[in-house]
Amino acid sequence: MSLTIPASSTIAAVSSQATAAAVPASGKHGEFASVLDGAIQAVETPRRDANQAIQNLLNGDEELHTVALAAQRADLAFDLGLQIRNKVVSAYQEIMRMQM
Repeated sequence: MSLTIPASSTIAAVSSQATAAAVPASGKHGEFASVLDGAIQAVETPRRDANQAIQNLLNGDEELHTVALAAQRADLAFDLGLQIRNKVVSAYQEIMRMQM
C-alpha cells in the first residue's frame, strides 16, 4: 500500500486556507472558525497518514521508503503550518501596535 498524497498538495491546501483567512469576512458567522479548522485538518491529515504508514510498516504491509516519505510530508506540513501561524501572530501584533 502506498500513500498518494503529494507534499505539494498538502502545501497548497495549507496555503489556500491561509489565503482564505486573509480575505475579509463577508458577514458569515463562523467563517473564521471553519477556515481555521480546515487549516488544522490540512496539517493533521499528513500526520495521521504517517502514523498509519508506520503501523503498516510494523505489520509488514508497507515499505520503509514510503514510510520515510510520509513522515517527511507530515514534518513539512507541520513546519508550514507553524510558519503560517507565526506570520499571523506577527501580523496581529503589528495591528495591535498601530495607534488610532
